[in-house]
Amino acid sequence: MRDLDLTSLRLFVTVCETRNIARAGERANLAGSAISKRLAQLEENLGVRLLVRRRRGVEPTPAGETLLEHAHTLLGNAERLAHDLGSYAAGVKGQVRVLASASALAESLADDVASFLRQPEHAAIQVHIEERQSRDVVRGIRDGVAALGICWDAIDDPGLASHPYRSDHLALLVHPDHPLARCTRVRFEQTLDYDFVGLPSNSAVPLMLQRAAAELGKTMRLRVVVTSLDAVQRVVGANLAISVIPREVVAPHADQRLLQLVDLQEDWVERRFAIYFRDEKALSPAAALLVAHLQACARQQA
Repeated sequence: MRDLDLTSLRLFVTVCETRNIARAGERANLAGSAISKRLAQLEENLGVRLLVRRRRGVEPTPAGETLLEHAHTLLGNAERLAHDLGSYAAGVKGQVRVLASASALAESLADDVASFLRQPEHAAIQVHIEERQSRDVVRGIRDGVAALGICWDAIDDPGLASHPYRSDHLALLVHPDHPLARCTRVRFEQTLDYDFVGLPSNSAVPLMLQRAAAELGKTMRLRVVVTSLDAVQRVVGANLAISVIPREVVAPHADQRLLQLVDLQEDWVERRFAIYFRDEKALSPAAALLVAHLQACARQQA
Protein backbone atom coordinates (compact mmCIF):
# COMPACT_ATOMS: atom_id res chain seq x y z
CA MET A 1 0.00 0.00 0.00
CA ARG A 2 1.40 3.38 -0.99
CA ASP A 3 1.46 6.38 1.35
CA LEU A 4 -1.98 7.93 1.78
CA ASP A 5 -2.56 11.31 0.15
CA LEU A 6 -4.30 13.72 2.54
CA THR A 7 -5.92 15.63 -0.35
CA SER A 8 -7.47 12.43 -1.67
CA LEU A 9 -8.63 11.53 1.83
CA ARG A 10 -10.31 14.93 2.21
CA LEU A 11 -12.08 14.46 -1.14
CA PHE A 12 -13.15 10.94 -0.12
CA VAL A 13 -14.63 12.28 3.14
CA THR A 14 -16.46 15.02 1.24
CA VAL A 15 -17.93 12.51 -1.22
CA CYS A 16 -19.08 10.31 1.67
CA GLU A 17 -20.70 13.31 3.37
CA THR A 18 -22.51 14.53 0.25
CA ARG A 19 -23.15 11.05 -1.23
CA ASN A 20 -22.64 12.70 -4.60
CA ILE A 21 -19.46 13.36 -6.61
CA ALA A 22 -20.88 16.42 -8.37
CA ARG A 23 -21.88 18.07 -5.08
CA ALA A 24 -18.52 17.15 -3.58
CA GLY A 25 -16.90 18.89 -6.57
CA GLU A 26 -18.91 22.04 -5.91
CA ARG A 27 -17.85 22.03 -2.28
CA ALA A 28 -14.18 21.42 -3.13
CA ASN A 29 -14.24 23.70 -6.18
CA LEU A 30 -13.09 20.84 -8.42
CA ALA A 31 -14.53 19.13 -11.48
CA GLY A 32 -16.31 15.88 -10.77
CA SER A 33 -14.03 14.08 -13.21
CA ALA A 34 -10.97 15.22 -11.24
CA ILE A 35 -12.48 13.85 -8.02
CA SER A 36 -13.38 10.56 -9.71
CA LYS A 37 -9.78 10.21 -10.91
CA ARG A 38 -8.46 10.88 -7.41
CA LEU A 39 -10.79 8.31 -5.87
CA ALA A 40 -9.95 5.70 -8.48
CA GLN A 41 -6.25 6.20 -7.72
CA LEU A 42 -6.99 5.91 -3.99
CA GLU A 43 -8.80 2.59 -4.55
CA GLU A 44 -5.89 1.33 -6.66
CA ASN A 45 -3.36 2.31 -3.99
CA LEU A 46 -5.36 0.58 -1.26
CA GLY A 47 -6.35 -2.42 -3.36
CA VAL A 48 -10.02 -2.31 -2.31
CA ARG A 49 -13.24 -0.84 -3.61
CA LEU A 50 -14.26 2.15 -1.50
CA LEU A 51 -17.45 3.44 -3.16
CA VAL A 52 -20.42 1.89 -4.91
CA ARG A 53 -22.60 3.84 -7.32
CA ARG A 54 -26.37 3.98 -6.74
CA ARG A 55 -29.19 5.57 -8.70
CA ARG A 56 -29.10 8.69 -6.55
CA GLY A 57 -25.37 8.93 -5.94
CA VAL A 58 -22.65 6.93 -4.24
CA GLU A 59 -22.17 5.32 -0.85
CA PRO A 60 -19.15 3.78 0.87
CA THR A 61 -18.55 0.04 0.85
CA PRO A 62 -17.69 -1.69 4.15
CA ALA A 63 -14.03 -1.02 3.35
CA GLY A 64 -14.97 2.59 2.59
CA GLU A 65 -16.71 2.93 5.97
CA THR A 66 -13.52 1.72 7.66
CA LEU A 67 -11.41 4.19 5.71
CA LEU A 68 -13.88 6.99 6.52
CA GLU A 69 -13.52 6.38 10.24
CA HIS A 70 -9.72 6.44 10.05
CA ALA A 71 -9.72 9.38 7.64
CA HIS A 72 -11.49 11.58 10.21
CA THR A 73 -8.78 10.74 12.74
CA LEU A 74 -5.91 11.24 10.30
CA LEU A 75 -7.23 14.55 9.01
CA GLY A 76 -7.94 15.77 12.53
CA ASN A 77 -4.39 14.93 13.58
CA ALA A 78 -3.04 16.68 10.50
CA GLU A 79 -4.99 19.83 11.34
CA ARG A 80 -3.74 19.77 14.93
CA LEU A 81 -0.18 19.28 13.69
CA ALA A 82 -0.46 22.25 11.34
CA HIS A 83 -1.95 24.38 14.12
CA ASP A 84 0.70 23.36 16.64
CA LEU A 85 3.60 23.98 14.26
CA GLY A 86 2.04 27.27 13.20
CA SER A 87 1.98 28.32 16.84
CA TYR A 88 5.68 27.59 17.18
CA ALA A 89 6.35 29.60 14.03
CA ALA A 90 4.47 32.49 15.66
CA GLY A 91 6.80 32.36 18.65
CA VAL A 92 4.89 30.12 21.08
CA LYS A 93 7.48 28.04 22.95
CA GLY A 94 5.16 25.45 24.43
CA GLN A 95 1.73 24.04 23.78
CA VAL A 96 -0.23 21.50 25.82
CA ARG A 97 -3.42 19.80 24.69
CA VAL A 98 -5.67 18.54 27.53
CA LEU A 99 -8.76 16.32 27.48
CA ALA A 100 -10.98 16.70 30.55
CA SER A 101 -14.26 15.39 31.90
CA ALA A 102 -17.14 17.81 32.38
CA SER A 103 -16.90 17.64 36.17
CA ALA A 104 -13.16 18.35 36.25
CA LEU A 105 -13.59 21.30 33.91
CA ALA A 106 -16.63 22.73 35.70
CA GLU A 107 -15.14 22.47 39.18
CA SER A 108 -11.49 23.50 39.29
CA LEU A 109 -9.48 22.72 36.18
CA ALA A 110 -10.27 25.97 34.37
CA ASP A 111 -9.18 28.03 37.38
CA ASP A 112 -6.04 25.95 37.90
CA VAL A 113 -5.01 26.30 34.25
CA ALA A 114 -5.74 30.04 34.36
CA SER A 115 -3.49 30.46 37.40
CA PHE A 116 -0.77 28.51 35.56
CA LEU A 117 -0.98 30.78 32.52
CA ARG A 118 -0.94 33.96 34.63
CA GLN A 119 2.57 33.20 35.84
CA PRO A 120 5.07 35.32 33.85
CA GLU A 121 7.39 32.38 33.22
CA HIS A 122 4.54 30.60 31.41
CA ALA A 123 3.69 33.50 29.10
CA ALA A 124 4.99 31.61 26.06
CA ILE A 125 2.87 28.49 26.73
CA GLN A 126 -0.56 27.75 25.28
CA VAL A 127 -3.01 25.27 26.82
CA HIS A 128 -5.94 23.90 24.81
CA ILE A 129 -8.70 22.04 26.69
CA GLU A 130 -11.35 19.80 25.14
CA GLU A 131 -14.25 18.38 27.16
CA ARG A 132 -14.94 14.66 26.78
CA GLN A 133 -16.53 11.85 28.77
CA SER A 134 -14.12 10.07 31.12
CA ARG A 135 -13.72 6.95 28.97
CA ASP A 136 -13.11 9.11 25.90
CA VAL A 137 -10.50 11.09 27.85
CA VAL A 138 -8.55 7.90 28.54
CA ARG A 139 -9.01 6.66 24.97
CA GLY A 140 -7.80 9.99 23.59
CA ILE A 141 -4.61 9.89 25.64
CA ARG A 142 -3.93 6.32 24.52
CA ASP A 143 -4.46 7.38 20.89
CA GLY A 144 -2.13 10.36 21.21
CA VAL A 145 -4.85 12.98 20.67
CA ALA A 146 -3.60 15.00 23.66
CA ALA A 147 -0.71 15.03 26.10
CA LEU A 148 -2.79 15.07 29.30
CA GLY A 149 -6.18 13.76 30.36
CA ILE A 150 -8.02 14.64 33.56
CA CYS A 151 -10.99 12.60 34.74
CA TRP A 152 -12.35 10.36 37.49
CA ASP A 153 -9.75 7.80 38.57
CA ALA A 154 -12.29 4.94 38.73
CA ILE A 155 -11.91 4.14 35.02
CA ASP A 156 -11.17 0.41 34.77
CA ASP A 157 -7.58 -0.43 33.76
CA PRO A 158 -6.73 2.78 31.90
CA GLY A 159 -3.33 1.40 30.90
CA LEU A 160 -1.74 4.82 31.40
CA ALA A 161 0.57 6.54 33.86
CA SER A 162 -1.10 8.98 36.22
CA HIS A 163 -0.77 11.40 39.11
CA PRO A 164 -3.52 12.25 41.62
CA TYR A 165 -5.39 15.50 41.13
CA ARG A 166 -8.29 16.99 43.09
CA SER A 167 -11.38 15.33 44.54
CA ASP A 168 -15.07 16.18 44.72
CA HIS A 169 -18.17 14.99 46.58
CA LEU A 170 -21.42 13.76 45.10
CA ALA A 171 -24.62 15.04 46.70
CA LEU A 172 -28.34 14.92 46.04
CA LEU A 173 -29.66 17.99 44.23
CA VAL A 174 -33.33 18.87 44.72
CA HIS A 175 -35.74 21.78 44.40
CA PRO A 176 -36.52 23.42 47.78
CA ASP A 177 -40.15 22.26 47.44
CA HIS A 178 -39.22 18.61 46.89
CA PRO A 179 -40.06 16.20 49.78
CA LEU A 180 -36.38 15.23 50.19
CA ALA A 181 -35.42 18.90 50.68
CA ARG A 182 -36.57 18.56 54.31
CA CYS A 183 -33.81 15.99 54.97
CA THR A 184 -30.27 16.88 56.03
CA ARG A 185 -28.93 13.58 54.69
CA VAL A 186 -30.39 10.57 52.89
CA ARG A 187 -29.40 7.13 51.71
CA PHE A 188 -29.29 6.59 47.96
CA GLU A 189 -32.04 3.99 48.29
CA GLN A 190 -34.45 6.68 49.54
CA THR A 191 -34.00 8.67 46.34
CA LEU A 192 -35.02 5.83 44.03
CA ASP A 193 -38.74 6.46 44.60
CA TYR A 194 -38.42 9.74 42.67
CA ASP A 195 -37.75 10.80 39.07
CA PHE A 196 -34.16 11.65 38.12
CA VAL A 197 -32.52 13.90 35.56
CA GLY A 198 -29.27 12.44 34.37
CA LEU A 199 -26.46 12.61 31.86
CA PRO A 200 -26.05 10.09 29.00
CA SER A 201 -25.86 6.51 30.27
CA ASN A 202 -22.24 6.04 29.17
CA SER A 203 -21.04 8.89 31.40
CA ALA A 204 -19.10 7.97 34.54
CA VAL A 205 -21.59 9.01 37.25
CA PRO A 206 -24.73 7.51 35.61
CA LEU A 207 -22.92 4.17 35.21
CA MET A 208 -21.94 4.18 38.87
CA LEU A 209 -25.45 5.13 40.02
CA GLN A 210 -27.04 2.45 37.86
CA ARG A 211 -24.76 -0.16 39.42
CA ALA A 212 -25.56 1.13 42.92
CA ALA A 213 -29.30 0.92 42.20
CA ALA A 214 -28.93 -2.60 40.77
CA GLU A 215 -27.14 -3.72 43.95
CA LEU A 216 -30.24 -2.54 45.85
CA GLY A 217 -32.48 -4.51 43.50
CA LYS A 218 -33.94 -1.32 42.03
CA THR A 219 -33.65 0.86 38.95
CA MET A 220 -33.38 4.61 38.55
CA ARG A 221 -36.43 6.35 37.12
CA LEU A 222 -34.96 8.67 34.50
CA ARG A 223 -37.45 11.37 33.55
CA VAL A 224 -34.99 13.58 31.66
CA VAL A 225 -31.58 12.95 30.06
CA VAL A 226 -29.44 16.00 29.25
CA THR A 227 -25.89 16.52 28.06
CA SER A 228 -24.46 19.08 30.49
CA LEU A 229 -24.23 19.75 34.21
CA ASP A 230 -25.78 23.17 33.68
CA ALA A 231 -28.84 21.57 32.07
CA VAL A 232 -29.12 19.17 35.02
CA GLN A 233 -29.35 22.14 37.37
CA ARG A 234 -31.98 23.85 35.22
CA VAL A 235 -34.18 20.75 35.21
CA VAL A 236 -33.90 20.38 38.99
CA GLY A 237 -34.56 24.12 39.37
CA ALA A 238 -37.84 23.62 37.51
CA ASN A 239 -38.73 20.87 40.02
CA LEU A 240 -39.06 18.29 37.25
CA ALA A 241 -36.65 15.79 38.78
CA ILE A 242 -33.80 15.27 41.23
CA SER A 243 -30.16 14.45 40.51
CA VAL A 244 -26.88 13.29 41.99
CA ILE A 245 -24.22 15.83 41.08
CA PRO A 246 -20.84 17.04 42.40
CA ARG A 247 -21.39 19.44 45.28
CA GLU A 248 -18.49 21.58 44.07
CA VAL A 249 -20.30 22.31 40.79
CA VAL A 250 -23.53 23.49 42.40
CA ALA A 251 -22.61 25.06 45.73
CA PRO A 252 -21.45 28.47 44.43
CA HIS A 253 -24.76 29.04 42.58
CA ALA A 254 -27.33 27.08 44.60
CA ASP A 255 -29.11 30.07 46.16
CA GLN A 256 -29.51 31.98 42.90
CA ARG A 257 -30.90 28.95 41.08
CA LEU A 258 -33.36 27.78 43.76
CA LEU A 259 -31.47 24.56 44.35
CA GLN A 260 -30.79 22.60 47.51
CA LEU A 261 -28.04 20.09 48.21
CA VAL A 262 -28.66 17.13 50.52
CA ASP A 263 -25.82 14.93 51.80
CA LEU A 264 -25.75 11.30 50.65
CA GLN A 265 -24.83 8.69 53.27
CA GLU A 266 -22.82 6.44 50.97
CA ASP A 267 -19.17 5.42 50.91
CA TRP A 268 -18.87 6.28 47.21
CA VAL A 269 -19.72 9.99 47.42
CA GLU A 270 -16.08 11.16 47.38
CA ARG A 271 -14.54 10.94 43.91
CA ARG A 272 -10.88 11.37 43.13
CA PHE A 273 -9.57 12.69 39.84
CA ALA A 274 -6.30 11.80 38.16
CA ILE A 275 -3.99 13.36 35.57
CA TYR A 276 -3.35 10.72 32.89
CA PHE A 277 -0.53 10.60 30.36
CA ARG A 278 1.26 7.91 28.38
CA ASP A 279 4.84 8.34 29.59
CA GLU A 280 6.06 10.96 32.04
CA LYS A 281 9.55 10.95 30.53
CA ALA A 282 8.06 11.71 27.11
CA LEU A 283 6.10 14.76 28.28
CA SER A 284 7.14 18.05 26.73
CA PRO A 285 8.66 20.61 29.13
CA ALA A 286 5.44 22.66 28.95
CA ALA A 287 3.25 19.62 29.74
CA ALA A 288 5.53 18.62 32.63
CA LEU A 289 5.27 22.14 34.07
CA LEU A 290 1.47 22.02 33.85
CA VAL A 291 1.35 18.63 35.57
CA ALA A 292 3.50 19.93 38.41
CA HIS A 293 1.26 23.00 38.77
CA LEU A 294 -1.94 20.92 38.84
CA GLN A 295 -0.46 18.64 41.48
CA ALA A 296 0.47 21.66 43.59
CA CYS A 297 -3.13 22.92 43.31
CA ALA A 298 -4.37 19.51 44.43
CA ARG A 299 -2.11 19.56 47.46
CA GLN A 300 -3.53 22.92 48.46
CA GLN A 301 -7.04 21.41 48.37
CA ALA A 302 -5.91 18.59 50.67
